[in-house]
Amino acid sequence: PPPHHDIYSIEDLAQLIYDLKNANRDARISVKLVSESGVGTIASGVAKAGADVILISGYDGGTGAAPISSIHHAGLPWELGLSEAHRCLLENGLRDRVILETDGKLMSGRDVAVAALLGAQEFGFATAPLVCEGCMMMRVCSKDTCPAGIATQNEVLRKRFSGKPEYVMRFMKFIAQQFREIMATLGYRTVDEMVGQSGCLARKADHVSSRADRIDLSGLFADDKNPVHISGEPGEPFIRLEKTKDMTKLLPEFDAVLSGKARRQDAPVHVSVSSTDRSFGAILGSEVTKRYRNTLDEDALRIEADGGGGQSFGAFLPKGVTIRLTGDTNDGFGKGLSGGKLVLVPPKNAHFSAHENMIAGNVALYGATAGKAYICGIAGERFCVRNSGATAVCEGCGDHGLEYMTGGRAVILGSTGKNLAAGMSGGIAYVYDADHTLYLRTNKDMVTLDEVREKYDIEELRRILEDYVKETDSDFAKAILSDYTEELPKFKKVIPNDYRRMLELTGRFEEQGVPHEQAVKEAFERMSQNG
Repeated sequence: PPPHHDIYSIEDLAQLIYDLKNANRDARISVKLVSESGVGTIASGVAKAGADVILISGYDGGTGAAPISSIHHAGLPWELGLSEAHRCLLENGLRDRVILETDGKLMSGRDVAVAALLGAQEFGFATAPLVCEGCMMMRVCSKDTCPAGIATQNEVLRKRFSGKPEYVMRFMKFIAQQFREIMATLGYRTVDEMVGQSGCLARKADHVSSRADRIDLSGLFADDKNPVHISGEPGEPFIRLEKTKDMTKLLPEFDAVLSGKARRQDAPVHVSVSSTDRSFGAILGSEVTKRYRNTLDEDALRIEADGGGGQSFGAFLPKGVTIRLTGDTNDGFGKGLSGGKLVLVPPKNAHFSAHENMIAGNVALYGATAGKAYICGIAGERFCVRNSGATAVCEGCGDHGLEYMTGGRAVILGSTGKNLAAGMSGGIAYVYDADHTLYLRTNKDMVTLDEVREKYDIEELRRILEDYVKETDSDFAKAILSDYTEELPKFKKVIPNDYRRMLELTGRFEEQGVPHEQAVKEAFERMSQNG
């Protein structure tokens, strides 16, 4: 699976689940696990982390875009992982806290029946319905060359698609019919009665290969001493949001705006926070998005916070919401920022220089898509990782800054760690490089370092710095602006090579009178043709 750079441990996964619960209190949070030895222990951790659904995925699915090495050498059959997860959850008293699902090439009603008897309550289908729609299993899903016209944006290939919804409907009806026949044979009226009744399963007497005799499958079957079926009502959820600062403070204070009586609130809301206030602002942001989408004016709702921000402070903040934090913050600051504004400054009576001290944790602005984030101090590792549209400023950062950035603007007014701009494919960064050593710390596989000499870049950098000073009153940024002409040569412009070509081609088409959106499309097609 693709790497998520905010997840490096079960604790990180628990935080992400908590973030998502805050972002949408009505959503079921599902975690997908690969069927493998030891998956039961992982499933128990995921259940304790607060997930609603655990999906055990087998090795034998379509995996159309996966590497060949993964297709042939990773994962186990879903039966083994499902059985282990189900039993381990039961042994730890966690089975009633989650729903177990399985997938990985379920092809018949018999497969569904076996899955239910091994502990699954829900069943995922992908390969078989795709084949019903015309998929030929060419395994080129990632190459835009699907001959069936399914996994492609190529208009010529898409014309070949001949699937109809009725094909999938008919297939699923056959699955349900066969499943019902097996249920009737076993004497069950509902799926819930079947879940975990592995005593109904037996090992085949005749094996295709003699090697099958050496496989111990006793763990798949129940015995009287170790019943594995589910009984009782669902347990209490692990995650409760009623006492969060969003619920007890922010929602009541902004009731006029959230109820639609006003579109802005002039007076800011003051609140003290600590490291236990995780995902602060996410519930408020979700309510704003439900009512207004992204139509509120900037600074329509303002929050003045002080203290130490917890993980994922200001996560997913939408347009119109501004949070100013006086203090410092933990990892995940501004995760998924979606149009809002975040300002982080040290206390005015602080006895340290903001420019020389870390004030924000790791993975700040992870996955941000829009908005502004101003950090008056140094950020930790992976600053702006996967940023795709936000404008962010800090006064230094740790290793792997701007990793996998695809859009937006970043300004770094200080030293960076190693491996800057690794995998960066879009957006532009302006980095203050007073000692001209930035090239030693930059991953130059995909980017180029330039002087800031173009008129547009000079004006854009000045605009960002002026706005940053207005919000943070940064002494270091004010010193740069006071002598901007002399300080400008100390900045380096970091720009991805392909992104530069894309901008140049788009500009050429626009000079010929082509509308912007069409110019972008023409430039993309030209670059695709030229490799």
